[in-house]
Amino acid sequence: MNFAQEIKSNTLILRISGDLIGEDTGTRLMEVVNDAVGHQVLTCIIDISQLRYINSSGIGVLITLLTKFRNKGGEVYLMNPSESVKKLLAITKLNAIFQVVSSEEEVIEVRKK
Repeated sequence: MNFAQEIKSNTLILRISGDLIGEDTGTRLMEVVNDAVGHQVLTCIIDISQLRYINSSGIGVLITLLTKFRNKGGEVYLMNPSESVKKLLAITKLNAIFQVVSSEEEVIEVRKK
């Protein structure tokens, strides 16, 4: 798995590609998230459009990220999941826990409500 990060409009944007299967990548993601939350960034968009595969450890990483942000009063949005990842989110009922969006602009609209 590879990921890129940027902070835009006080929002952490993570772009994940490849396979999210936990391991050391979860640790690297948590370091980025801890740093962002420490700087009062309370919104995270995770672009998973290039995510090919996710296993239970990867799901655990996403839930940990969500918990970290929500404990600080923030929110995590999953952006552009592939059809296979959408099915996984539905099967695991994670689509009821995470807000799934199609664009960064959609997050801005959701935050205004």
